[in-house]
Amino acid sequence: MSITKPFLGIAFAFGISLATQAQQVTGFFPQDKSKEANLEQEYLKAVQFDQFKVHLKELTKAPHIAGTPENEAVAAYMTKVMKDAGMEVTSYPYDVYLPNDPGESLLEIITPEKILLSQQEGPIEGDPFSTDPRLHKGFNAYSGSGDVTAEVVYVNYGVKADFEKLAEMGVDLKGKVVIARYGGNFRGFKAKFAEQYGAAALIIYTDPKDSGFGKGDVYPDGPFYNETTIQRGSLLTLDYTGDPLTPFEPALPLDGDKKIKRLDPKDVAFHTIPVSPIGYGAAKEILSRMKGSSVPEGWQGGLPFDYRITGGSDLKVRVKVEQPVDFIRANNIVGKFVGSEYPDEWIILGSHYDAWSFGATDPNSGTAMMLTLAEAIGELVKNGDRPKRSILIGHWDAEEQGVIGSTEWVEQFTDELGAKGVIYMNFDGAVSGRNFGISAAPTLKNLIIQASKEVAFPDSSKTVFEVWAGNKKEPSIGNLGGGSDHIAFYMYAGVPSMSGGSGGTSAYHSNYDNFHYYSKFVDPTFKMGGTVASVIGVLTLRLANATIIPYDVPRYAQDLRLHFDNAVKSVKELDSSFTSFDEVDAAIAKLKASSAAYETAMNAKLASGKLADKHISTLNKQLISLEKSWLDPKGMYFGGWYKSLYVANDPFSGYASWILPGIKYEVETKATDRLEEWDSRYAKAILDLSKKVDKMTKSLK
Repeated sequence: MSITKPFLGIAFAFGISLATQAQQVTGFFPQDKSKEANLEQEYLKAVQFDQFKVHLKELTKAPHIAGTPENEAVAAYMTKVMKDAGMEVTSYPYDVYLPNDPGESLLEIITPEKILLSQQEGPIEGDPFSTDPRLHKGFNAYSGSGDVTAEVVYVNYGVKADFEKLAEMGVDLKGKVVIARYGGNFRGFKAKFAEQYGAAALIIYTDPKDSGFGKGDVYPDGPFYNETTIQRGSLLTLDYTGDPLTPFEPALPLDGDKKIKRLDPKDVAFHTIPVSPIGYGAAKEILSRMKGSSVPEGWQGGLPFDYRITGGSDLKVRVKVEQPVDFIRANNIVGKFVGSEYPDEWIILGSHYDAWSFGATDPNSGTAMMLTLAEAIGELVKNGDRPKRSILIGHWDAEEQGVIGSTEWVEQFTDELGAKGVIYMNFDGAVSGRNFGISAAPTLKNLIIQASKEVAFPDSSKTVFEVWAGNKKEPSIGNLGGGSDHIAFYMYAGVPSMSGGSGGTSAYHSNYDNFHYYSKFVDPTFKMGGTVASVIGVLTLRLANATIIPYDVPRYAQDLRLHFDNAVKSVKELDSSFTSFDEVDAAIAKLKASSAAYETAMNAKLASGKLADKHISTLNKQLISLEKSWLDPKGMYFGGWYKSLYVANDPFSGYASWILPGIKYEVETKATDRLEEWDSRYAKAILDLSKKVDKMTKSLK
């Protein structure tokens, strides 16, 4: 394998980074920093940029939805690559309850004229993948089954506020077919709200204003959705994540030795109305025939006519869905480089590998990046540079139907993760463009910033950090929400997590998310895969080799102060007499002082170059336990599965990040009667965190 041109840029980055490496790399004794710097250089030289393209092409040569032979072939390929890199590889099987086939579906206008509407992407000249006979028509997993013919109502994005607006306007949805555009919330909540307001069926489409000719040239001339492009996706909106029949328990194989009690599907709150996704070409046929009153301000989409709320009695649409749901075997594939000194401290990277079609951006750009990273670390291991901590790379199955594979693995190994999980890094679709970005837990933010300074951005004289930060001193790092495999690690097991990579415009969840599309529009140079692998590899090695786990402990108090200030403002909008969370204020002040003392003591101890092995081991165990202070056995009122007091995904939209979710839920439901309870629960968690930090500081003296 040859070293490609990107290494010229990486060499340039070394010149920048090594001069300032001493103050950037934390957690190491002074005498160990030069060794780590040299190791990182060797790693960066070992990253084979060309391999990313090789892996991506192999991973995406066939559509591979969960539970199919094609998906098993992807699992076999990943297993071979990781074994060849020197990793121990284990398959973890689960029997999960999900639909992986659209079954029978039909969408048509019945009156005033009969028109059969397209439910699948059209063939594209020059794109050989677009005519693969294994491609499914568009479907939404966990749709209800039924055959409905009724009048039509347009509900904008189908967010909570849209349904409330229609109710205020006196628009009756009972028995109607409602049509919503994608965006604004998780698609499952469109179905949930439609059902709550009495709709008999739901159609979801992507409006050209949001992704289509309203944004730019459409596929194949540009990257945006053409009129036949369909976004598939799950509708699951239960108050827990993972396999719908086994909340809190892993969905171990039905024929296995350990029997898991499963819920009866009849007792699970699945959607009951039929739901079908379509492209905007098919949606145009419905929307252009609607004759009712004009839509409210902001509801107009990008199609070339005035949008209407109702279709009238002359317009009838038929939605038929018969979707089979059954058990399928999902397999998580986990590779491990066993740590040389701290094998029971785990640095975990992961992404799912199942896809709605070929999965070139979502998810397998992340898969290909992690395989490239595994091979580069494998080269170090072959040369005798085994990481001190264990590095695990997890390829999760059945994510697309509801973040299932990773959740089952976390539920199976919750106790071990509590003791061993240093970090979880999620790379779902991690190389989907050229815009680098990360969302992360507070203690991890500085680590990724520093790692991004070590690698040159492709076709640029700048580092990834400089391009990412732009005109700002530091780049913005978001807070984790829902929608991918970090959920169980972070919100259920309390493992500090991050998610990201490089993004851009994609053919999200459509049959066009293939290698041809990727090669033409996502990253024609194929340089970003190696670039992301370079940044994440540096981060991984620092976490794996640091003597003391390099969490940014003072960041807890810093971010908490900001979030509680925002929470107080939100509560005051409900109750003007509210002043503050008194117990929390005192607890944050205590944590701030404790964290500052810890940082001073830790820096002094590291600078001394001396710390007994038993103290190192104890200290790292204590650091791993910090995030667990947020885990509350009672969980959230919107779902007891969500244990973290610090973060959850928005239970009304599915995707957004809710920081301080206990208080956020009160605000969103316009309630104030539990604020004292939350003041106490949050203060207790913060003081527990502070007590752990004090204990660590004491051990350093």
